[in-house]
Amino acid sequence: MSPPEAAQFIQAWWRGTLVRRTLLHAALRAAIIQRWWRRVQARLLERRRRAALDSWVREAWAAVRLQSWVRMWRVRQRYSRLLHAVRIIQGYWRWHNCQTRGFVQGLYDIKENQLNLQVEISLGPDICRMQQCTALPIKE
Repeated sequence: MSPPEAAQFIQAWWRGTLVRRTLLHAALRAAIIQRWWRRVQARLLERRRRAALDSWVREAWAAVRLQSWVRMWRVRQRYSRLLHAVRIIQGYWRWHNCQTRGFVQGLYDIKENQLNLQVEISLGPDICRMQQCTALPIKE
């Protein structure tokens, strides 16, 4: 090999080395940028998932809260109706008691979701006993 050919060979080898080094650096930079971009995308996806989960939790909590308010309102409504009926019955029996000199005795007991009512009405020699079980609409 003559000196000019050897010089050309060395120059070609050196240019090839520089090109390969440049390509390697470019590939490494591209890999670094891709890793960074994937991390950014993963963070954005996690934020979206967290926001969706928070939104779902708020909606579920609101639904549970509304359901409990409706149940409370219905129980209060039923209680008010029963209380009104009791007051009417008490008024009639108090008036009747004063008129006939009889008496009314009663017991009530609330167990779980039932109201047990026992009433005993005495009008002279006649005694009337009444017992009733009423289910209360309370969710367990």
